Amino acid sequence: MKVCRVGALKSTGGIINRNTKLCTMCGSCSTICCTNAIELAGRIVSAMELLHDLEKDVIFYDSSKGGITISGGEPLAQCEFTLELLQLCKKKEIHTAVDTSGYGSTSCLEKISQYTDLFLYDIKLIDKERHEQHTGVSNEIILQNLRLLSSLCKRIWIRIPIIPGINDDEENIAATASLIRSINGIEQVNLLPFHNTASEKYARLNKDYRLKHLKIPDEEHINKTAALYREQSINVLIGG
Repeated sequence: MKVCRVGALKSTGGIINRNTKLCTMCGSCSTICCTNAIELAGRIVSAMELLHDLEKDVIFYDSSKGGITISGGEPLAQCEFTLELLQLCKKKEIHTAVDTSGYGSTSCLEKISQYTDLFLYDIKLIDKERHEQHTGVSNEIILQNLRLLSSLCKRIWIRIPIIPGINDDEENIAATASLIRSINGIEQVNLLPFHNTASEKYARLNKDYRLKHLKIPDEEHINKTAALYREQSINVLIGG
């Protein structure tokens, strides 16, 4: 508690609690914790440092015909780093994929597309108002960026989280299928069943997990959803 410069650690009844609103994640407390009960789960690295780690697995990329996937968080939120890492990977002839929500700078997306072999692109809701209600932002830039990638002749896999009561209704499925059929370059659609593993992370951060009332969709429900997309001649895979 003494090393915390912002007073984020307080003892209540012999238990040390961390105020997440005050904590700056400086790591000072983790460096002197005698039981190693506190640690920083991550480190700051340069693109070149990360490349050195990635190159250790080149033999596996080659044998599996795979490569590296930049995910997140959101890769577009760290545009310069993402771009540099992709450029370094292409110089080493490493296959590159970017997993993105599409919610980011169009100019950034256009830059990184030159060094990206495959885009894994998230689509959640088509209706603008419903998208804003559940995510807090409009989907206009997301759909605009998806069409940009298509115009650039990029390979695209669409990833759709199936969230009960939010985006698994027939209206949204039909609208999503219509969008997918209207865009060139989409090779497949991956349906990702909702899960609640994030609830524990929210608890550790003292945040309210607002989806705790949702049930994990069963296999029958996912198969019915997949069938609705396949009826529209869309190549659908479950999971991935």
